[in-house]
Amino acid sequence: MFDGLRKKFAALFGRGGGSEEVVKRAEVEEKILEILLEADVSLETAEKIVKRMEERVRAMGRKVGMNDLREALRSVVVEMLQGARPPVDIMEQAKKPYVILFLGINGTGKTTTIGKMAHLIKKSGRRVVIAAGDTFRAGAIEQIAILGEQVGVSVIKHSSGGDPAAVAYDAIEHAASRGIDFVLIDSAGRMQTNRNLMDEMKKIKRVAKPDLTLLVIDAVVGQDAVNQARAFAEAVGFDGVILTKLDTDARGGAVITVAEEVGKPIYYLGVGQGMDDLMPFDPVWYANRIVPSPE
Repeated sequence: MFDGLRKKFAALFGRGGGSEEVVKRAEVEEKILEILLEADVSLETAEKIVKRMEERVRAMGRKVGMNDLREALRSVVVEMLQGARPPVDIMEQAKKPYVILFLGINGTGKTTTIGKMAHLIKKSGRRVVIAAGDTFRAGAIEQIAILGEQVGVSVIKHSSGGDPAAVAYDAIEHAASRGIDFVLIDSAGRMQTNRNLMDEMKKIKRVAKPDLTLLVIDAVVGQDAVNQARAFAEAVGFDGVILTKLDTDARGGAVITVAEEVGKPIYYLGVGQGMDDLMPFDPVWYANRIVPSPE
């Protein structure tokens, strides 16, 4: 995961010695900027990282080596990502049922992410039900039903082409009458530019009144993730992000760009195909992953 980004930084910082070995700081910073841009960090965010690095290094008041620059980069990345820490622990919510609505365009892995989330909740000892709110895409109801069976949770569903808001309502009523802790609402994948489908999503939100609305974004799309998030924020609104497919050829920089430019917490990262491959977002883990310590 993030192997390309990790290897580039490892090679860069491996060229020099420790803090006692003076390096040409400007050349290293230029290379850092280049690596960040290649990893799908936006130009604005990449330049901000390098500028903050420069400020930290200047504050040392001495000539610096590769270890100094490595630690400055890592600490800046952690600092930038801290603002994307979720304000609440989903697993600790006391309200019953706690309703989570999932948004996203087709192909982001949204439905699979809901299955992973249901599995995570069940492992924590809580009860969960899924609402098959994607009544638009062919095979979507069957897909979520199979995932529900796989993780051992009930799926509330209507016929294909039905009203997704009604499905959400029935799932919430089902959970409330049985003391179930969580309701996870799937929704039709829709382009953020499709006004009719966005209006339908607004109806689901009005009816379901979710406690948390999460936008699922494919990390492979790179900087377009920010464009998607901004469009959804304007059209529907959401509370946080789940970034998926970070085990594929995603360059890794989308995590930094989304954290810095979307202005919403990152709740989870999808890091594999298995049901256990959904991990809470941790800025320190991410920074250590992309900027490795010397061997």
